[in-house]
Amino acid sequence: MITTILSFLFALGILITFHELGHYWAARRCGVKVLRFSVGFGKPLWRRVDKNGTEWVVAGIPLGGYVKMLDEPAPDAAPTAPNVDFSSQPVRNRFFIVAAGPMANFILAAFLYAALSWVGGEEPAPILAAPAADSAAQMAGIQAGDRIISIDGQAVTSWRDVRWQMLDQSVSGGRVELTVERFDRKTPITLIMPASGAEPDTDALAIAGVGLNTGLPVIGQVQAGGVAATVGLQTGDIVQSIGSLQDPNVPQMIDLVQRSAGEVLPMTIRRAGEQISLSVTPQLTQTNDGQAVGRIGVSLGSDVPMVTVQYGPIDSLWQGSVRTFETAWFSLKMLGKMVTGAVSWKNISGPVTIADYAGQTARIGLASYIAFIALVSVSIGVLNLLPIPMLDGGHLMFYMIEMVRGKPAPAKWLEVGQRAGVFVLAGLMTLAIFNDLTRLLS
Repeated sequence: MITTILSFLFALGILITFHELGHYWAARRCGVKVLRFSVGFGKPLWRRVDKNGTEWVVAGIPLGGYVKMLDEPAPDAAPTAPNVDFSSQPVRNRFFIVAAGPMANFILAAFLYAALSWVGGEEPAPILAAPAADSAAQMAGIQAGDRIISIDGQAVTSWRDVRWQMLDQSVSGGRVELTVERFDRKTPITLIMPASGAEPDTDALAIAGVGLNTGLPVIGQVQAGGVAATVGLQTGDIVQSIGSLQDPNVPQMIDLVQRSAGEVLPMTIRRAGEQISLSVTPQLTQTNDGQAVGRIGVSLGSDVPMVTVQYGPIDSLWQGSVRTFETAWFSLKMLGKMVTGAVSWKNISGPVTIADYAGQTARIGLASYIAFIALVSVSIGVLNLLPIPMLDGGHLMFYMIEMVRGKPAPAKWLEVGQRAGVFVLAGLMTLAIFNDLTRLLS
C-alpha cells in the first residue's frame, strides 16, 4: 500500500510539474508576469520568491497544481507600461501559453520513451504459442513456433511490438496481414481479428488465439525435503516432458501436477545440455481454501526466448516521438469509439486504478514505472486538449472562435460553456470513480 501511494504521488508530482512548467515557460516567453507556481493545493509546505517576483510553492495536497498569472493590468500601471498581464496579450500569445501545458506533457512522454529505447533491454521474442482450437488464429493457419517478423508491412522485433502494432485491431477487429518465419521460410498470413470492444480485464489477442510461446518450464526454487528434492530436481532444470505432456508450458505442467496427486509422472529434463530421465509422484496437499491438489515442492519459471531491443540516440528520439504520437492518436480514437458506443465506458479509469497501476509498475521495475509515467503523461495531454470548458482545450476553443470572429466570444457563450464544462467534468469524474470502485469490489 505504501509503495502504491508513494509511486502514485511521485508520478503525479512529476506530471503536474511538467504541465505547469509548460504554461510558465510560455508565459515568460510572452512577457506575462507569473505571480505563483504551485505544485499541489492547500496550505504551502515550502515557498520561495525568485528575482522575477514569482512565488514558488509546494502545497500540502498533491492532487494538482497551477500557475497564477497577472490577469489584469495593475491599477497603478502607467499607460505606456508594457503589457505584462495575460488578458492584454494578443490571442496568439494566449493560445500559445495555454497550449504549452499539454505540449509539455507530450514532450515529457517522448523523452521518457526515447530514454527507454536508448537504454534498451531484454524482451520476449515474438514467437507464437499454439492457437486455441477454433480461434481466429487457428483458422488463419498460425502454428506453434511461428515467429512474427512484420505486421501490415511494419517490422517487429519483440512481443511488445506485436501487441502495440495490433492494439487497434484488438479493439475494433479487422484484417491484419502478418508475415511469420516458419522453418526459416517467410509465410504470409491473413488474420481476421474479432472486435472485442476493449472490455476491461480482457486480452483481445488471447481471445483471437494469438499468444506468446512462453517456452518450457524451468525449475526455480526447490523446497528442501520435498518431492522434487528427493528425486534430484535442481534449480535451472528445463522440463522437456512430464507425464503425457511433450514440450509443456508452465500452466500445463501446473495443471497436470495438481490433478495427479499420488500418480507416478515420468519426466525428462535438460541440465547443462544433458537429458536426464526421472519420475515424480505429486504429494496430496491442502490449499488455504481447503482444496486438495498435488504438489512437488518447486517454483516454476519459463524458458522464454529473449531478444535485445536497443536504439541509438537519434533513433531513440524518433521512436519516442512516434510512440507518443501513436499513443495520443489511439487515445483519441478510443474516446471517439466510447462516444459511438463501439467501446465500453468501463475503460475510463480514476485515481484509484491509476494509483494501483503506479504501484504495480513500480514493483515490476524502473523501466515499467517510467513507461507508466509516459503513458499517463500522454493521457493528461490528450485530456487537457479536449474542447471542454474548464480544461485547456476549452480555452483554446474560445481562442479559435476569437481568431475567426476577430473579437472575443460573447460573455454569454463563456458563461454557458463554463457551466457545461463543469457538468461534463463532474460526470466523467463520477463515472471514473464508479469504475474504480467496481474494479476494486470485483
